Amino acid sequence: MNASTERLMLAGPVGAIEALRDAPAAGAAPQGVAVIAHPHPLFGGTMDNKVVQTLARAFVQCGWTAVRFNFRGVGATAGQHDAGISETEDLLAVLAQLGGEAAAPAALAGFSFGAFVTSRALAAVHAARRIEQLVLVGTAASRFAVQPVPAELHERTLVVHGEQDDTVPLDSVMDWARPQSLPVTVVPGGGHFFHGQLPLLKGLVVRHLRARASA
Repeated sequence: MNASTERLMLAGPVGAIEALRDAPAAGAAPQGVAVIAHPHPLFGGTMDNKVVQTLARAFVQCGWTAVRFNFRGVGATAGQHDAGISETEDLLAVLAQLGGEAAAPAALAGFSFGAFVTSRALAAVHAARRIEQLVLVGTAASRFAVQPVPAELHERTLVVHGEQDDTVPLDSVMDWARPQSLPVTVVPGGGHFFHGQLPLLKGLVVRHLRARASA
């Protein structure tokens, strides 16, 4: 993402996990570590996806250390695609190694398939550690069983979806969010990959992160 991006090889459940870590600017008040999950590996999703990079930039701008990583079978990460089941273990392994102790501030974010995996990881760690921020973009609710967000985390959650997303229809995300009374921010005219609207997406995430930091 920038000249200071740190490349890491972490220990995963079935071998190495390839990751990238970006720290906020010197002098910024540290907020914690944000782990960001990428879209579907079988359709070209990697930690270098433009939406994932945009999420990382937003977190870094707000004082978070942003960690992106490749799911199993992608890049130099060991293993094979497992429809989100083992990928959840990958995310949890990254959080355990780089997120600090259970009391340390942590954030989770994901795009598309990555949002689905993030929801599963949140369900696994919610009882054990506090998640300060949750950001879900292009949540693949029409394709996977996305887990609900615990009610107590709703104020710390941002769900963003494109109005004209033809990969994951907006209706499917609303059907997932409605029983939870979980707000969804809709980007007018936005597609799944937010082409031409990545600055807007970044601005929405930054505004959310800063609002929560000052709350």
